[in-house]
Amino acid sequence: MRSKHIPVMGNEVLEFLITESGGIYLDCTLGLGGHACKILNAISPHGRLVGIDIDPNALEIAKRNLVPYENRTCLIHGNFTYLDQILSQFGVSQVDGVLMDLGFSSYQIEDPARGFSIRRSGPLDMRFNQADGNPVSKDLDEKSRDELAKIFHEFGEERFSRKIADKIVEVRKNAPISTTTQLAEIVESVVPRLSQGIHPATRVFQSLRIYKNNELTNLQIGIEKAVSVLKSRGRICIISFHSLEDRIVKRIYRSMERGCICPPKTPVCICGKKPLLRVITRSPLVPKDEEIKVNPRSRSAKLRVAERL
Repeated sequence: MRSKHIPVMGNEVLEFLITESGGIYLDCTLGLGGHACKILNAISPHGRLVGIDIDPNALEIAKRNLVPYENRTCLIHGNFTYLDQILSQFGVSQVDGVLMDLGFSSYQIEDPARGFSIRRSGPLDMRFNQADGNPVSKDLDEKSRDELAKIFHEFGEERFSRKIADKIVEVRKNAPISTTTQLAEIVESVVPRLSQGIHPATRVFQSLRIYKNNELTNLQIGIEKAVSVLKSRGRICIISFHSLEDRIVKRIYRSMERGCICPPKTPVCICGKKPLLRVITRSPLVPKDEEIKVNPRSRSAKLRVAERL
């Protein structure tokens, strides 16, 4: 299991995120602490960082990696949808910058016990916090054909969603589907391999992970909370890895930049909503070729940045 990783688009994050060298920065997705380490190196000794992660195992590794900065960090196990409450525990009401890296760590994929890997056999779990709720195998055993197809279509944009759901219902009549490789083989048996490098079950695994961890709803709540705690001219940087996340980030940024939601023909604004953000990246930033060569998993990353008015 890796104890460190290279943070995706680390230099770009520093360039846009840090506006006050002695400020307070919030890393909502601490992971193994890669971005946090770069931020703490870049800000002054008076600067501070609050880090949140929903995965207690990742948090323990991050704590070890960030020992040199322990007098300047507050690292918390929790969900970033409660970031305002978490900050208030430390007497912090506003921060100078917020980072969300929506990818999950290589160590989570590489640990078969977590259930994220298509190619490594392990229990079908997929929970970021394994103490919370039931593993995804229970959903595969209990959800109806229509419910499964909806998950695959809505969260994975899988065009063979109904075909896959039919096959899962057929197989589970004989025995529960309990391992990652079982599920991967089931999907592979009904979905054509369209690319040599991409496994046919990739979208199914993505959809189940997003569903199990309520990722898209949490992202919407998290962005709204993050903007609410940003100081004037503070920045929010969000790195997404698939189109569903990126669309949410883009939509919320634009909505908060626009402010008024009155119908176009209304002569005078009556809703009273004011713009909250200035979008800095009209198009998302993507990793440079050099970074992709070193870290191929960064290839789908998109960074969007906005500034609090």
